[in-house]
Amino acid sequence: MAIPNIKEQDIIEALKYIDENGVPFHNQSTKYELVSGEGKKYPPKYVVAVAAHIANVAEITTEGFNAVEAKNFLEAQGFNIEIKQQEKFQLSVTAASVESTDERFTMDNLSLGDNYKPLDVYFKKADGTVVKRSYSKGERRNTNQTMPRIACQVFEKQISALSVEDKENFPICKYNPNSELICGIYSSVDEYRKHRNTIEYLTYGYDNGRQFVIYCWNIFSTIIFVQECLKRFGEPGDQFVLTYREKDEKETEAAKTEAAVQEELVQQFKGYRNPFSAMLIESKNLIFRGAPGTGKSYLAKEIATDIISNGYFDDYTLLTDEQKKQVEFVQFHPSYDYSDFVEGLRPRVNDDGTMGFELQDGIFKKFVAHARKNYEDSQKSKETIEKEISVQESMTEFFSNIELGVDIFKTINGNEFSITSVDDQHIYISIPGNASVKKLTLNLDEIRRMLESGEKFDKIKDITTFFGKTFATQAYSYDFAIYKEIVKRKKKMSKSVAKVEELKKYIFIIDEINRGEISKIFGELFFAIDPGYRGRAGEISTQYANLHSDPDEKFFIPENVYIIGTMNDIDRSVDSFDFAMRRRFRFVELRADERLEMLAALEDEELEAEAIRRMTALNKEIASVEDLNENYQIGASYFLKLKTLNFDQLWTDYLKPLLQEYIQGMYDEAGLMSRFAKAYGYKETLEGDVNETAQNQG
Repeated sequence: MAIPNIKEQDIIEALKYIDENGVPFHNQSTKYELVSGEGKKYPPKYVVAVAAHIANVAEITTEGFNAVEAKNFLEAQGFNIEIKQQEKFQLSVTAASVESTDERFTMDNLSLGDNYKPLDVYFKKADGTVVKRSYSKGERRNTNQTMPRIACQVFEKQISALSVEDKENFPICKYNPNSELICGIYSSVDEYRKHRNTIEYLTYGYDNGRQFVIYCWNIFSTIIFVQECLKRFGEPGDQFVLTYREKDEKETEAAKTEAAVQEELVQQFKGYRNPFSAMLIESKNLIFRGAPGTGKSYLAKEIATDIISNGYFDDYTLLTDEQKKQVEFVQFHPSYDYSDFVEGLRPRVNDDGTMGFELQDGIFKKFVAHARKNYEDSQKSKETIEKEISVQESMTEFFSNIELGVDIFKTINGNEFSITSVDDQHIYISIPGNASVKKLTLNLDEIRRMLESGEKFDKIKDITTFFGKTFATQAYSYDFAIYKEIVKRKKKMSKSVAKVEELKKYIFIIDEINRGEISKIFGELFFAIDPGYRGRAGEISTQYANLHSDPDEKFFIPENVYIIGTMNDIDRSVDSFDFAMRRRFRFVELRADERLEMLAALEDEELEAEAIRRMTALNKEIASVEDLNENYQIGASYFLKLKTLNFDQLWTDYLKPLLQEYIQGMYDEAGLMSRFAKAYGYKETLEGDVNETAQNQG
C-alpha cells in the first residue's frame, strides 16, 4: 500500500473541495481527524484521496493505502491529526416509529448498519420495566443478533403460536424501497435454506430443542422484524432501544472482508458432493473423532478435494498439480514442535563455508502465506495487478542482467556494494569498504512496494516517510540505490494483460492432531486460528518476530483457510487434548458403521456384504464388553485390506493384535478374545490341531 504522489498545495485544495462537497458516508473517519486552523475536521484517508484526484485527475478512491499511512503522511506534511472521539447513538423502535440520534439514519437504507457496532440493547415496557437478553451458554454479548433475540425472548409464546403460513410470511427486512421484502420465521436451518440459501441467519432455541430461524446480517437488518413484533404482540408504549457506535477502521475492514467471504460462502453451500464440506466452510475448523479405521484421514482428503474442485470430484488424485497446492497434509507426533509448524531457527551454510542459523517458516506458516497472497490478490483491481506485473518484470530484468558479486553499485553517500545473491524474499549484499558491517540482507518486498507505489523517491527521507518510520534504517540507503538502478534501467515494455485472481479455498489437514503437544506446536496461534478472529482481527506477533526483517510484521490466518483435524477417541493422548483447542474446533463423531460406502472399493459385492456382516457382528460383541464402548469398535477401512488378504489373515495379522491391546489387564482375556473371534467368524485352531498339522508336514 502507498500514498499517491501529491503535494501540500493539493491537500489544501482538497480541503476546499470537501468544504464544498462534503464527505460521503462510507468515507467518514472512524479513528483519526485532520483538524484545520479554523477547527474544521476532515477524514485523513478521504483528504488524501481527493488530493490525488486533484493532482492526478484520477477518480476519488481510498483503495491502496490505509488510515495510518494517510495519518503519517499528512503529519509529515505539517498537518494536525487528532484521534477522533467516538460518538454513541441511540435508536428507538416502537410500533409506530423508528428514530435514531444519528441524523444520517434512514429506514430507506438499512445497509448502513454494516458501518455500526452494537454496544447495548434492551426492551423497555410501557410501565418502565427493562428486559435484557438472557444469554444462552456460549452466546456472545451485544452482537448484530441481540435485538432480534430479545424480541424472540419477550414474544416467544406469541411467535410459536403463529401458523406455519403466518411464520413464513412474517416480515424481517427490506433494505431500501426498491429491494425485496425478506420474510420468514423457520423451524430449522434446513427449512430456512430451502427458501434462502445463505448463512446470514440467526437461530433462537426454545422449548427443549425447537428453533426460530430468521434472516439476520447487520444491526439494522432486523428492525422491521422487531417492529412487526411490537405491532402484533406489544402494548402501547413498548419499545426496543439499541445503543451503537461507528466501527473503527479495523472493524470496518473486517466487516467488508466478512461480507465478501460470506458471499463466497453462499456459493459454497451449493453443489458440494460431501455433506461435511458445507460444515467445514461454515465452521472453519473441524475435527473428525471416533473409532479407529473409520476412514477419518481419507474423509478429510475427500472433503478437501470436493471443496477445491467446487464439487466436481472427491478423488484427491484427480486434482491438478496447481490445485494440490491448496491442500496440505501433516501428521502430528510427540516430538513435533513450534519450529516445524510455525517458524524456527535452522542451520545454514554461509558463503564463506561457516555454519550459521537462519529463521525459516514452518509448514503451516508457509501454507498460510500462499493462502494470504491469493486472498489479497483476489481483492486487487485489474489496474493494480497490471502495475504489479510491470514492476515484477522490471525487477526480474534487472537481477537477470547483473553479474552477482561483480557489478558494483553506490549509495548516495558513495559507499560501494555488490549484490551477491537474491531469493524470493531477500537481497544479499556485500559492502567491502564498510568497517563494521561487511554483509547486509535487504527486504526484497520493500523495493517492490516502492516501485509499485508510483512515487518518485528523491532522498532517503522520502523512503522513511513512505514506510511510516521516524528514523531511516541502514538498509534504506541500499534500498534507495537499487531502486534508482531499476528505474534507470527499466525498459518500455508492452502492457501486460492482467487477469484478476480468483479467490480460492486452502485446506490444511492435521492427521492425529491429538498425538502432538498442542500448546507447544501452536503457541500463540491459539488466538489466530479461532474462527471468530480470522483476518487482521486475529493478528499476532510470533515468537521470533524480533528476527523478522520487519519486527512489526504481524501474522494472521486469512478467511480462505480451513483446518481439518483427525483423532482416535481411544488414543491415550485424547485426555490431555488442550481445552483451548477444543473450543476452537467443531467436533464431529464418526461411528464405526458410518463409512461403510468405502467398502465399495473392494469391487466385489459378495466380499463387501460379507465384510459388513462380520464387522457388524464383531462391533456388537465389542460394545457388549463392560469396560469397552463404541469408541473401541472397528472401522471399515480395516476391511479394505481384503483386497490382498483373506478374512483369516485380516484377523490374525491386524484385528486380533488390536483387540488384545484393548482388553489387556481385563478379567478373562482369553474368554473375551474367544467371543470376539466367534463373532467375527474366525475358527480358532486348537493346540492339538496345530501339532497334528506339524506332524503331517514332517
